[in-house]
Amino acid sequence: MSDTMDQAVSVLSEKFAGADIGGTVKFDIEGEGAIMVDDAGVRRGDEEADVTLKADADTFQEILEGSLNPTSAFMGGRLTVDGDMGLAMKLASVLA
Repeated sequence: MSDTMDQAVSVLSEKFAGADIGGTVKFDIEGEGAIMVDDAGVRRGDEEADVTLKADADTFQEILEGSLNPTSAFMGGRLTVDGDMGLAMKLASVLA
C-alpha cells in the first residue's frame, strides 16, 4: 500500500465524517489508485461512481492539505471532473 493512498483515506475519512454525500464519488489519483466515498464511508476501490475527480498525486495532496482549493484546481486544469457536477460542487465545500 502506498503512503499517499493510506494518508488520503485517513484524511478523507475525517473530512467526510458525518457528511451526507448523497451519491458515490471516486477520487482517481494518477499513478496511485482510486478511493471511493459514499454515505457508507471512505475506502480504497475502483468502482462506478456518480462523479469522478481525477488529479495527479501532488495536486491531490495539496487539496487534502488545504493549500489548493478544489475549484481553483479544476479551473486551472489540474483537476478533472467527470459526472455529476452538482455533487462535485458539494464536495468542494467539504474538502475546503
